[in-house]
Amino acid sequence: MARVKGGLMAQKRRRNILDEVKGYRIQRSKKKRAARDAIYHAQLHSFAHRKDKKADFRALWTVRINAALMQHGLKYSRFIKMLKDKGITLDRKILAQLAVEKPEAFTRVVESVK
Repeated sequence: MARVKGGLMAQKRRRNILDEVKGYRIQRSKKKRAARDAIYHAQLHSFAHRKDKKADFRALWTVRINAALMQHGLKYSRFIKMLKDKGITLDRKILAQLAVEKPEAFTRVVESVK
């Protein structure tokens, strides 16, 4: 059986790994072993942070709605309960956008709930 040298494929693998870590610092962008480790950890964190981002945005919307409701003398939790009781199905993202971009429309929503 003829011997197969793996030099070409090893170079290709190394090049692909190093292309993925462009911009990383020191050894992580130059050495294959450190780069492979950096890729592994970066992918772990990116997966976890994609999940965290959803919770972060929901918390941001809550803060914005609550800040807008303070002008009307309401609290966030009571406002959300009143929305549910009245059967108004606006989600927190839309309510936060209304509070920031169109305060008069948000005021109308608050008045319809009271």
